[in-house]
Amino acid sequence: MSEFSKELLVTAEFCQSQDIDVFAKHVPMDWVAEAVQQTGRASLRTRRFPAEQAVWLVLGIGLMRNRSIQQVCDTLSLAFPDAKGELPPLATSSIIKAKEKLGSEPMRYLFKTTAAQWETQCEFDEIAGLKLLSVDGTYFKTYNTEENHHFGFAQSTASFPSVLAVTLMSTRSHLLSDAAFGPVTHSEIHYAQQLVGSAPEHSLTLFDRGFMSAELLISWQGSGANTHWLTPIKSKTRYQIIESFSEYDHLVEMPVSPQAKQQAPYLGESWQARLILIPSPKGDIKGFITSCLCPNTYPVNDLLKVYWQLWEIERGYGELKQYQLENKPVLRSKKKDGVYQELWGILTTYNIVRLEMAAMAVQHKVEPQRISFINALFLIQDEFGWSDRGSPGAIPQHLKRLRENGKRLILPPKRKRPSYPRVVLKKTVKYPSKNATRS
Repeated sequence: MSEFSKELLVTAEFCQSQDIDVFAKHVPMDWVAEAVQQTGRASLRTRRFPAEQAVWLVLGIGLMRNRSIQQVCDTLSLAFPDAKGELPPLATSSIIKAKEKLGSEPMRYLFKTTAAQWETQCEFDEIAGLKLLSVDGTYFKTYNTEENHHFGFAQSTASFPSVLAVTLMSTRSHLLSDAAFGPVTHSEIHYAQQLVGSAPEHSLTLFDRGFMSAELLISWQGSGANTHWLTPIKSKTRYQIIESFSEYDHLVEMPVSPQAKQQAPYLGESWQARLILIPSPKGDIKGFITSCLCPNTYPVNDLLKVYWQLWEIERGYGELKQYQLENKPVLRSKKKDGVYQELWGILTTYNIVRLEMAAMAVQHKVEPQRISFINALFLIQDEFGWSDRGSPGAIPQHLKRLRENGKRLILPPKRKRPSYPRVVLKKTVKYPSKNATRS
């Protein structure tokens, strides 16, 4: 068979298959329609830019940060033809009005729906039969408008209002299972309590020590079957050893603070957890407590190794802000509801990129973390460019390049970071020193 015939077969296969648009592949139109219907935002009459298309626009904005709203709309071909069957460009004001009319609730509903579905498609790191996840918070800056002052300022000297977001993330695929965010006047624990019940059954969730709260951790443990938690202890944590399993492994009882008892009277006077001390601590973290009480089911050596995977969520946040948001100092929206809408769209498209990376990792039999996030993001962004405007004759070349690029996205295995003891830099001397001469 000639090379030209092969190219024709690939072109025919492409034309007969589904659209390779990652939005349509991972977010079925039924989910979008359901999100619009359930939140009461469906368009009652035929429009050139209905609410369903506005959902795709918000997702496109979350993925293509370097393009204007008009360019995103044109790239995704979101506008419907008019009554004459023609397709004149939409005015920017019409696109913005449709986006504002959509609101944030459909995007929130869509994120929750997709996250619950995609969570079942990805693999998790496991320890003693428990899936590993992590919880931590991060900040997103917004425009300094009067309406955005609702979110508050992270510091008294800050120039921009900020949104505090707390997410539940898989340590293996970095896929978000759930998220909660709002004004910085509330604490991370406040938003983490909104995630109670989101962790899958038979899981272990890693918390930073800023989430040390009896109410939060007890509620987390009781939200499902074997939904365990683990968090570092603070230097001022009070506890009494009830039983010792080894020199570094104990069952302890901790008092409940008066403030916690006032907010949640059901907590009682004290609560129990398993205390595991690090044999040779090299930093501020001396040990941690966990709800995995049985030393036989959950060996101490396994728990000592698993805590450091908590920092995978920081890596996920870094890739989201540095690459997907392109280090933009603030979000686009200047209104409160627009900020919520934009963030739900950003988190949904972030999950789409992670889902593509997980699928590529399975195809090439590597860990998802060995797939380059920035290159996978660029690949998806380029896909919109040539799948929408590319000529049919160039499609086989793009498909071939897409398949070849899958191997190029694989990063080398992660090396163990060497230990560097902390040292104080020598202060530079302002004036040259003069050596004393002996007489």
